[in-house]
Amino acid sequence: MLTPAFELTQDCDFLTVAIRVPHARASEFDVYFEGVDFKFYAKPYFLRLTLPGRIVENGSEQGTYDADKGIFTIRLPKETPGQHFEGLNMLTALLAPRKSRSAKPLVEEIGASGVAEEGADDEDEEFDWEIEQTPYEEVSESTLQSQCHYGFGNLRAGVVQRLQDELSEVIDIKDPDFTPVTERRQKRLAAELAKFDPDHYLADFFEDEAVEQILKYSPWWNDAHAEMVASLGKNQEQGDSAALVSFSEEEKYQLRKFVNKSYLLDKTAHRQVYYGLVDILLAYCYEVESAWTIRKLSPTLCWFETWTDVHEILVSFGRRVLCYPLYRHFKLVLKAYRDTIKILQLGKSAVLKCLLDVHKVFQENDPAYILNDLYISDYCVWIQKAKSKKLAALTEALKAVSLSKAQLGLELPELEAAALLVQEEEGAGRAAQCNPSHQAPHSSPEPSDSDSTSSSGTEDSASEQEEPAGTQPSLLTSLQAPLLEEDSALIIRESGLCRNMASQGCEVSQGQPLASARAPLIEELGDALKMLRVSTPHGVSAGSHGSVEDAEERGQVPCD
Repeated sequence: MLTPAFELTQDCDFLTVAIRVPHARASEFDVYFEGVDFKFYAKPYFLRLTLPGRIVENGSEQGTYDADKGIFTIRLPKETPGQHFEGLNMLTALLAPRKSRSAKPLVEEIGASGVAEEGADDEDEEFDWEIEQTPYEEVSESTLQSQCHYGFGNLRAGVVQRLQDELSEVIDIKDPDFTPVTERRQKRLAAELAKFDPDHYLADFFEDEAVEQILKYSPWWNDAHAEMVASLGKNQEQGDSAALVSFSEEEKYQLRKFVNKSYLLDKTAHRQVYYGLVDILLAYCYEVESAWTIRKLSPTLCWFETWTDVHEILVSFGRRVLCYPLYRHFKLVLKAYRDTIKILQLGKSAVLKCLLDVHKVFQENDPAYILNDLYISDYCVWIQKAKSKKLAALTEALKAVSLSKAQLGLELPELEAAALLVQEEEGAGRAAQCNPSHQAPHSSPEPSDSDSTSSSGTEDSASEQEEPAGTQPSLLTSLQAPLLEEDSALIIRESGLCRNMASQGCEVSQGQPLASARAPLIEELGDALKMLRVSTPHGVSAGSHGSVEDAEERGQVPCD
C-alpha cells in the first residue's frame, strides 16, 4: 500500500482532510473516522491518522472528489466546536505507528491508539519460519561497559567501529566508541586552541567589510518572527505561530517518509536532546547551505559532545566560529545566537523546518548523510511530539545567558588591545615624521557589534587543506608557549588589512593551498604581544594538546 500525499486544515467547527490519490477509482474508496482515528482506503492508497483532537459523525460531514486533480476533500465535524487542533502540519506524528511484523516489542507505549486492535491481529499472524539466524557470540561484560554512547539521546554505540572509513571524514573525534565524554571535551578544546589563528582573526576584526555585507542577509525566519511579534502586539495573547511557517511539497514528502516512533529517554537523555538541538541550530544559523560548516561548528555532530547547560554550548560555538570557517568574527557568533532564539520562539514548526533543511543538506553530501542516521532524522521525528512548554522554557534559558569575548578562552581582548596599540604607535610615528612640531591624535575605533542577520560562506574542504610551503609554523606550539614569536610577528599595514574578502572574491576548493598574496598583519608587535599567552582551559593538559595537534587537519583559505 502507498501512503498518499495529504494535508490537514481547520476552521472553528470542521477539520478538513485533503488527500491526493491520482489514478485511483473514485467509486472504490472507504473512509472511517471516530474519535481521534481516521482511515482512508482507495486502492492502491491507504492512510491512517491519529488526530490531535476528537471528531464525530453527526450528519454534517461532507466529501468531494476532484477528478482532474485526483484529490479527495473530506470535512469532518469536531466533537467540541471551536476547539483548536494543534500540530496539523506535523505530518509524521499524525501517521499512526506501523504494526510490528515480527515478535512483540519488549516495551510497549501505554495509551497509544490502536494498540488493542493491532494486538488482536498479531494472534492470527503466522510465524515467519524463514527468519534469518546468526550464531551466538559471547560478549564480555568489560567490552559492553567500555563502549561509549552517542547519537540522538545517546542511544547508539559501536556504529563508528563498523563505519570507520566513512565517518573518519565526517567527525573530528577518533574512536568515539571507547572515548569517554570528559576525554572528548579535553581533546576538542585542545584541537580548537591548536587551530586558532590570530592572523586570521585580526584580519576579520579590522577589515570587516565582507562581514558587514554578510550580516545584511535576511533568512526566512526574520519575516515570520517580525509578523509574530506584530501579531502579539495587537492581540496581547499568544497566537498560532505554526500558521506563520509553511512547508514545501518536498518537505511534506520527506515528513511522510519518516517512520513515526517513540523514544524511551530518561531525564538526563531528554535534557541532552534539547541541549543538542540548540547546538545544531546555532551551527545551522551560521551557514544554512554548507554541510561542512554545519557539522564543523556543532560539537554535537563532529565530537559527539554532551552538555550540562546552554552557556557552555554558546561558548563552544563561539570558539569554533573563530577557529574554523572562512569568516571568523564575533559579530557572526552573536547573530547566530539571536537567530536561534527567533527560531525557537516561532515554535516546533520553525524548528522542524530548519531540521528538514539540515537533513536535506546532509543527504546530498557524501558521507555527511551518516549524521542523518545518527542524529537529524530522529530529531525530525522527535520534535513533532516535543512539548511546546519545554521548548519555550529552553528559549527563555537561552535568552538569559550572555557571551563575551573573554569567556571564549582565546585571549581575544588582550590580542585586540595589543594590535590596536601597535596601530596607534605606528600612526603617531608617521604623523611625527610628516609634521614633527605637531602630535597626531590617536584614532583607532573598534568595530561595533551591530545587530544584523548572520550567514557565512565556506566549502566542505576548507579544513582539509595542507599548509602551503613557506608559511609560518603554528602559532600555538604548546598550551604554555607564547602566542606570538618574534619571527612570526603580525603586521598591520598603513592602509589597514591587505585582505578584502568581498572585493577579491575568495573561494575555497579541495586541495588548493592558501595564496600568499596577503601580507602579514602587524609590522611590529612589540613587547606587549611578546608577553601575551593563550590560557589553557580547565581540564586540558599540554600533552593532550600535542597529540591532537599532530592529528589536526591544517585548513587554509585561498584568496585570489
